[in-house]
This record gives sequence, C-alpha cells and structure tokens, in this order.
Amino acid sequence: MAVLLQITYQKKLGLPNFSSHSCSVSVQVEVADLSHVAEENARLYRLLQASVDEEIQKVGFMPDATSYGMNGHTNGNGQANGNGNGHQQRQAPQRDSGISPKQLELINTIIADNNANKSEIDALCVELFGGGVRTLDRTQASSFIDELFIKFGRNRRNGHQRQPARQ
Repeated sequence: MAVLLQITYQKKLGLPNFSSHSCSVSVQVEVADLSHVAEENARLYRLLQASVDEEIQKVGFMPDATSYGMNGHTNGNGQANGNGNGHQQRQAPQRDSGISPKQLELINTIIADNNANKSEIDALCVELFGGGVRTLDRTQASSFIDELFIKFGRNRRNGHQRQPARQ
C-alpha cells in the first residue's frame, strides 16, 4: 500500500523597520513501503530545510524607511506624510520618552544573570521592535523586559521581580 507524504518547511525572519520576509517550500511524494516513511520524512525535511535556509538569506528589496511610501505629501510643517496610496494619513501619536536608565539597567542585569549573549538579545529586540535595545521607547522597553522574563524566568534570588506600573 502506497502512502502520500507531504512536507512543508517554512521560515520567517524579522527585518529592521518592522519588516519581515519568509520562504516556504513544499513537496509531496509517494512512499511505497510503510516501513520507509520515517526515513523518507527525515530525508525530505533535511532537503527542504537546506533549500529554505539557502534562499532566505537573499533579502531582496529593502526600501529606505525614512522615505518609502511617503509620495511627497507633507503635513503642513514640510515633513513627509502619507501611506503610499496618495491619501493623507492621520498624525501618529507622539512616542514616549526613550528607554529609561533603570529599564536599561534591568535588561543588562537580566542578560548578565542568565549569561545571555548580548548580540542575540539585541537581535531579538530588532525582530520584535525593529531596532536595538537603546532605540526602544519606555513602552517598548517595558514589553521587551516582559519578553525577557518569559524567556529567562524571573530571578527572585537577585530581586529582579517586575514591579507593577505606577499610576
């Protein structure tokens, strides 16, 4: 009895400026002998993974985030304003202040306490927020600290328990 085996391998990578790209490949094969399904599955998985990993390194077109989609429209102050379709967009709310010194200190302490790789932590920050740790505003930094606590757990031994926000 033949079995149809369908395998898909997909990978999605976060890129700067809140962008991402992904690559996916699928294959369907017929396996004549049921005892070979696991072996064929492992072989195809390795093949698809290698193929996707090779292709996903080719990022392709990356627009300049400071001007892409602005279409030359201005907001009255001479600043570009637009969403790429020629229509005026609403003014975005002001960002809150940058990351606080205490937030930065807590992030560095979490990294040190867990012997984490700073480059990997910064890459996670870029994936989640489009920039490195020092580019975060206070709200983003708070969310990032929560992500680090999820990833590494709360280290109560050293007193690094997230405090509720003050009202």
